[in-house]
Amino acid sequence: MDIILFNFLMIFILNVTNSAIVRENVKSFSAYNVKLLDQHIIIDGDWNKPQWKNIQAIKICNIMGARSSYIPEVQAKMMYDDHNIYVIFNVKDQFVHCVTKEVNGPVWNDSAVEFFFSPDTCLPMRYFNLEINCGGTPLMHYNIIPRKEVENLKIEDIEKIEIAHSLPQIVDPEIKEQVTWTLEYRIPIDILRKYSNITQPKPGIIWRANFYQCADKTSNPHYLTWSIVDNNKPDFHLPQFFGIIKFE
Repeated sequence: MDIILFNFLMIFILNVTNSAIVRENVKSFSAYNVKLLDQHIIIDGDWNKPQWKNIQAIKICNIMGARSSYIPEVQAKMMYDDHNIYVIFNVKDQFVHCVTKEVNGPVWNDSAVEFFFSPDTCLPMRYFNLEINCGGTPLMHYNIIPRKEVENLKIEDIEKIEIAHSLPQIVDPEIKEQVTWTLEYRIPIDILRKYSNITQPKPGIIWRANFYQCADKTSNPHYLTWSIVDNNKPDFHLPQFFGIIKFE
């Protein structure tokens, strides 16, 4: 078979498969329009700075697992340009704890926010998970098959992600009273290309993604999602439930 025809058929089959996945779950999908950043931005964790002022926020409020005694109020915003993805979180929290300081360590045990995203529109079940605790320590993997075939991003690549956080790196003992913390970062798209094909963000392009907030090993463990995950036990690694982010 001619190689061009073969490639065309493979792309067609993948698109049909992906469309079926979307149709099957469309009722439960969340959707978010991501605006283009058209001015310089300083990554400093300021939720109220002008560049974020008119950007719609999403709520990360769907509970997975047992309901905890305190449910944080979590919001996130996202923008993009030709070279970067920008994300900021605002968390009204309580019982905040953070002790992991090694890159690619168990940051999910701390009070943390997470962004899982599939940047290859032909392979929406493959995804990156970027998890950062409230002290700014990141973990990032590329998942080919969830929990079975996973590649840790190299530390030198993760360190190219610019991160700003309002709390100190270590929060120990736990903050028992209510506190609001923010976390903002810039992901260079070029580091993603080392691990996956990337469908370049531009108007009309759709990625699959989900946003989470968790705190496994605090005195108030909880698991919150943006797009609903229909699973009995908390599990963020279920890309079939990712929402839709559409670039404008």
